[in-house]
Amino acid sequence: MYIIVGLGNPTREYQATRHNIGFDAITRISDEYRIPLDFKKHKALCGKGMIAGEKVVLAQPQTYMNLSGESVRELKDFYKVEPENIIIIYDDISLEPGKLRLRTKGSAGGHNGIKSIIAHLGTENFPRIRIGVGDKPSGWDLADYVLSRFPSDEQPIIREALGKTSEAVRAILTEGMEAAMNLYNRK
Repeated sequence: MYIIVGLGNPTREYQATRHNIGFDAITRISDEYRIPLDFKKHKALCGKGMIAGEKVVLAQPQTYMNLSGESVRELKDFYKVEPENIIIIYDDISLEPGKLRLRTKGSAGGHNGIKSIIAHLGTENFPRIRIGVGDKPSGWDLADYVLSRFPSDEQPIIREALGKTSEAVRAILTEGMEAAMNLYNRK
């Protein structure tokens, strides 16, 4: 079993912002694999289903980004899943818009949602898919930038990235993390 968690902030005001691309990825996966996000539990909006013969739980933590670890820990404990089977999807300002980077482990790199997850799981060893949202323009406050929406010229790139993220999740489940990294980190 795998738990696939997309990071973001709940409530309408944060919908479709750069920081919520993890939520958007979960919505895309939910749609593609017909796994409805139909129950709230473990401080998250969740859905249970199958992807490529593997049982999965999709989750969008409803705790706000900085407390994402609370939800991830509850999911881990309830489903008795090892951190290596918890895939975290989130935004990365160090990658150009739409670029994916898969990793098996690593530091938070300044991302507060990941800091919270590391603190609650007690390990950096969990797979993640980082989706590039682009670096903040000079003069912008970082919080304002990540809470901004994508301009219309970047929206097709982001839609394509969400599709690739869904494909990458399937690749992780069917071929393993190393093979998925070889496929998606070079594109």
